Amino acid sequence: MTVDNVIKGFFNDSQNTPDIQEYANTLFQEAIRIGVEMNTQYHTPEELREIMSRLIGKEVDDTFRLFPPFHTDFGKNITIGKDVFINSGCHFQDQGGIEIGDGVLIGHNVVLATINHAIAPGEKRKNYYAPIKIGNNVWIGSNVTVLPGVTIGEWAVIAAGTVVTKDVPSYTVVGGVPAKVLKKVIE
Repeated sequence: MTVDNVIKGFFNDSQNTPDIQEYANTLFQEAIRIGVEMNTQYHTPEELREIMSRLIGKEVDDTFRLFPPFHTDFGKNITIGKDVFINSGCHFQDQGGIEIGDGVLIGHNVVLATINHAIAPGEKRKNYYAPIKIGNNVWIGSNVTVLPGVTIGEWAVIAAGTVVTKDVPSYTVVGGVPAKVLKKVIE
């Protein structure tokens, strides 16, 4: 069984078998183990890139920078571009998938949440997954929360403390709860 099979199966009810559930649980525990390793002692920038590569199951670029602590519940559904900086205290709930473009800056305590739950009692809080896509050169301020299914266009700026519930156009500054366009970014 491969990680890709788990990603396609675990997060799709029609393909979610006991074998896939067992392997997914193994990967969840691996993410916890690697997170504890990353967050409980000092690591050089090179060591952090190696640890993050193991966590996401893909090589991160030599330009990647991270200030721990960093938390994720799965890890394998994160893709990171070049020249990305993630500041301390971030939480990535990546089961629905997180794509981060090149040149992205992510501030302190940012939450990227890709899971939502059904609210109808008959659905028993069933999980719904939707990816977050962050375009090139986006700047996400401290304490931002981005909700499932959101795409943030290139060169957008997300003001500190914002809750992003809908797509953000390229070349805009958004802020507030929920996020609203505050102004255009002019070249």
